Amino acid sequence: MSLLLTHTRYQFIETVRVPIAVIGNSFFPAASMLFFVVPFAGDDPLGATLATASMLIFAVMSSALFTHGLGVAEDRIQPWDPYTRTLPAGPWPRFGARILTALAMTMVGIVPVLIVSALLTEATVTPGRLLLGLGALVLASVPFQLLGLFIGYALPSKAAMAVVQLTLFPMAVGGGLFMSPLYTPAFIQVVAPFLPSRGAVELVWAAVGYGTPGTLSLTMFGVWTLVAGVLAVWAYRRDEGRRFS
Repeated sequence: MSLLLTHTRYQFIETVRVPIAVIGNSFFPAASMLFFVVPFAGDDPLGATLATASMLIFAVMSSALFTHGLGVAEDRIQPWDPYTRTLPAGPWPRFGARILTALAMTMVGIVPVLIVSALLTEATVTPGRLLLGLGALVLASVPFQLLGLFIGYALPSKAAMAVVQLTLFPMAVGGGLFMSPLYTPAFIQVVAPFLPSRGAVELVWAAVGYGTPGTLSLTMFGVWTLVAGVLAVWAYRRDEGRRFS
């Protein structure tokens, strides 16, 4: 546990030393709230609540993919990274530290969303449901954490930037995060259940008291999590093998 906390403290300090990482992590979800939620669903309590949950998932996705996808890719070109791999602690404290750091950055990202929702919309949720929703957010982050780790270990930093962007926004749009679940276009209804973003947001919607997650959405959420986990482990081992072969 002490090794995990030590690595986490190091990873978090390294992340917050780059102000644009913190600003970007907070800005895009809050800006999405201002542009997509407040004008169109802000006056509807149900619509605003569900849209806020969608923007929280967008914050989770953004934090996980950028923190891991870019952070890991940039760390790999630094001499400190191969040195830490020679230490006897093994890979799991480093993996765990990256995940905890991404969760901490997620908290940084969701606070502005909650503030905008509380001040500028009619969204409403009980304290108990809010806690359930935050717990659901942690669970919902898992496949995106693993996808970010896969991208970070598999690609150089310039390629990782492009792949993260090409992953984040299509998944967000295809999962229906930028539109009301009450008025979703037919094409999105067909595509969304196959994307992890839809299963993730349905978990949060259910946690705040709206409906139950669809069977297909949950199944595909599990499939994405499993596949992303396998790919992350494969990418890490391949990168390690290249360094020490």
